[in-house]
Amino acid sequence: MAGRREKYGQSIRGSRIAGAIAIGVLLGCVFAFLYPNGFFSPDPRSQSRPVSKSNLQVDSPNCESTERVNMMKSENRKLSEKNAELQKQVRELNQKLQAAQQGNGRTQEQLVVSSQPQKAGPFGVVKSLRTNPPVMPDESVNPRLAKLLAEIAVGKEVIVALANSNVKSMLEVWFNSIKKVGIPNYLVVALDDAIVEFCKENDVPVYKRDPDENVDFIGKSGGNHAVSGLKFRILREFLQLGYGVLLSDVDIVYLQNPFDHLYRDSDVESMSDGHNNMTAYGYNDVFDEPSMGWARYAHTMRIWVYNSGFFYIRPTIPSIELLDRVADRLTTQPNSWDQAVFNEELAFPSHPGYIGLYASRRTMDIYLFMNSKVLFKTVRKDANLKKLKPVIVHVNYHPDKFPRMKAVVEYYVNGKQDALDAFPDGSV
Repeated sequence: MAGRREKYGQSIRGSRIAGAIAIGVLLGCVFAFLYPNGFFSPDPRSQSRPVSKSNLQVDSPNCESTERVNMMKSENRKLSEKNAELQKQVRELNQKLQAAQQGNGRTQEQLVVSSQPQKAGPFGVVKSLRTNPPVMPDESVNPRLAKLLAEIAVGKEVIVALANSNVKSMLEVWFNSIKKVGIPNYLVVALDDAIVEFCKENDVPVYKRDPDENVDFIGKSGGNHAVSGLKFRILREFLQLGYGVLLSDVDIVYLQNPFDHLYRDSDVESMSDGHNNMTAYGYNDVFDEPSMGWARYAHTMRIWVYNSGFFYIRPTIPSIELLDRVADRLTTQPNSWDQAVFNEELAFPSHPGYIGLYASRRTMDIYLFMNSKVLFKTVRKDANLKKLKPVIVHVNYHPDKFPRMKAVVEYYVNGKQDALDAFPDGSV
């Protein structure tokens, strides 16, 4: 009996607890519906008010730090851009200063100097400046030529050849070989009207200068040497317009694009008249004078000359000075040979009574930029060298230029293996 009462009391207490829990849950749902923001929440209207800057600084230090970093980065970027622009302006002003010419009949000496002194590096790593900066292009020198070059040049570079009617047959082989290779940036400077028409008929870019008595007389009637001397006067405008020029005689056959094989690290990059590594690149030549006894042997340095019929010249102040020097000497010394003068101005150092030309120079690879002595005296007789394909072949050593040019085309372009065999090493 007592046990039944105890069990009954426990069941009542459990029912009461369950009821209390149910009532609590019900009341919680009611209050949650009536007061979604709670009893002690601030005024809901205050929730919609914008947060003040002071609150942001207190509550969001990370946001402020990020904003300041971004702002500093933006300011640093703007300063860097401004600094680069100022440096560009300094370079342009220096170039304008170098290019300026003094009036009153006197030529201003133009010097290219380093704007900042530098410390020397460790032993074995110091290299001097080799490449002079280009001149500021000046289209006012020749607006017509400037417009033409803008259309045909590639990378501000162009092949240029001078021609009159005396070299018409060779000129045709010359531009046909260029077309075969696919070189787009070339130009013929016509020295008479017949060449202008000939080039137009063959879809060859051509330019004829404005009338000039001195130039026109030589251009129309002059031989190879006389015409060759004109190029130093004519090329000046190309350089002043800011173009690198690969000057080419017309007794040249093109087999590859020469612009793919230039270094462009010097004012003048020229092919050599040398026929082997020694003569082309220089060697120690010992002079023997027995009467001097113990001191009978004197060491000298020798190098064969650059060929003034094929060279690349950059638009720099030393390059323009070279053209001016050569043109002046050819005018005042009418019996001089342009190639000899060209090499003397490049090679002779300053000495008492003479200020040399401070131009950098490079000799081209003699097996890529090949003269006809190398080809006919050496290469065609060597089984290994015959396999090489030169960039150009310049028939400069032989007077029978036209037939040898055609033979070069037959051998290297058309694959006729015996095309070169009929010619002697030299001339007869």
